[in-house]
Amino acid sequence: MDIGLVLQTDPPARTVVELMVRAEELGFTHGWTFDSHVLWQEPYVIYPRILERTSRMVVGPMVTNPGTRDWTVIASLHATLNEMFGNRTICGIGRGDSAMRVQGRPPTTLARLEESMHVIRELAAGRSVDLGGTTVRIPWVPDGASLPVWMAGYGPKALDLVGRGADGFILQLADPYLVEWTVKTVRAAAEAAGRDPASITICVAAPAYVTADGPDDLAHARDQCRWFGGMVGNHVADLVTRYGEASTAVPAALTDYIKGRDGYDYSHHGRAGNASTNFVPDDVVDRFCLLGPPAAQLEKLAQLRDLGVDQFALYAMHDAKEQTIESYGARVIPGVA
Repeated sequence: MDIGLVLQTDPPARTVVELMVRAEELGFTHGWTFDSHVLWQEPYVIYPRILERTSRMVVGPMVTNPGTRDWTVIASLHATLNEMFGNRTICGIGRGDSAMRVQGRPPTTLARLEESMHVIRELAAGRSVDLGGTTVRIPWVPDGASLPVWMAGYGPKALDLVGRGADGFILQLADPYLVEWTVKTVRAAAEAAGRDPASITICVAAPAYVTADGPDDLAHARDQCRWFGGMVGNHVADLVTRYGEASTAVPAALTDYIKGRDGYDYSHHGRAGNASTNFVPDDVVDRFCLLGPPAAQLEKLAQLRDLGVDQFALYAMHDAKEQTIESYGARVIPGVA
C-alpha cells in the first residue's frame, strides 16, 4: 500500500514544499493538495517547486474540478509538468465543493465531469479530442506522456462513473464498511462497462492523527479531526437531497449522522475547530479517520488494504501535522511495507 500526504496550500507556500520534501524522505509516495483557489493559495504554481526538490514523489490536486478550471488548461498544466519532471503528476478530480460553493456556484454535473475527464486525459497524452465540433490536440506533448485521472465521489451515480471512466477512485473517508461498499460498487460498474475492475486504483483519503495511548489524547485528536466529518457532510447532504432520507441507494452509515447538520460556513472549511462541524459525533470521527498510536494506525491500514485499497492519503490538517508525518515515516510506513 502506498502512503500519500495531503496538505492545504496555506501560506507560506515554502512550508508546503518543505513538508512534501520531508515526506518523500520518509517514504511517502504521493504529494496531494486541495485545489480551492479562493480559500488557499494556487496549487499549480507550488507543484513545480515540490517536483524540482524531489525525485520520486507524484503530485497533484485532491481534487480539482471542471467548473473553476478550463479543461484544456488542466491538461496543459499537467503535460508541462510531466515534460519537465517525467510523468510525475496525477489529476484528482470531482464535481467541486468548496472551490465552487465559496463563489456561490453549485458543483458541476456528473455529465460535465465525465466529458472533462476524457478531454483532460486525452490531451495530456498528446491525443486529439473533439471540443464542440473543433478537433483539438496539444502538439508539443512528447511520446509516452500519460496522465492518470482519479475521480472522487460517494453516491451511486458518481461511483458508476468512476467505474466506467476513471483510472482511479478517491474516497474521502476511511470507514471500512463504506470503503467495502464503494469499492464493490465501483468494480461492478467497471465490469459492466467491459473494463478490468482491478485496473482502477483505489485511494482512501482521510485525516490521521498519531497519539499516545490514552483517552485524553484520543479526545483531543477527535476534536482536531471533527472538521472532516463536516466536510464529508457537504457531499452527503447533496446525496440526501437527491435520493431522500429513507433511500436504500446510499447506506445509512453514510447519511444518518448529518441529521443534526444546520448549514455550513465555507470560510472555516477544512479547519480544526470549525463550529459548523459540531454536529459530527465521536463515533463518526473514529470511523472516518485514523486516530491513535502507530499500532492502531497499522491495524486500520491493514483493514483497508484487505478491502483492496492501494493508497492511503493522509490529511494533515490539525495541530500535530509535523508530528504525525514524522511518526508515519518512522513507525507506520515501515510497518505497512
